[in-house]
Amino acid sequence: MHNTEKTHMNRPNLFRTALLAGLIGVAAVGCTSTPTRESTGQYIDSSVVTSKVKTKLLEDSVTTGFDISVKTYKGVVQLSGFVDNAKEKRRAEELARSVAGVKDVRNDLAIKPK
Repeated sequence: MHNTEKTHMNRPNLFRTALLAGLIGVAAVGCTSTPTRESTGQYIDSSVVTSKVKTKLLEDSVTTGFDISVKTYKGVVQLSGFVDNAKEKRRAEELARSVAGVKDVRNDLAIKPK
């Protein structure tokens, strides 16, 4: 075999190897977090935390839950919306803090004017 024949025969393998390396690189970048974006795993974790907090709010006798929005980003839960009184606002924060995976709670709940 001539040297050019070896190179020509290996091109499909070289192309597949380069393509695979490129796909792995894209997947690795897509799964990493940045200061402004969660990784895929963090996004899933945040979704689970949000669901657990919302469930606690809906099941609790003090909080109504329906007027409370819950968002989670890298373990930080943000509560927003409206509650009837300060007791309900405090209780919502307590419930959020009690969920596994919550690193901090930002309580932006507003008390409805009377």
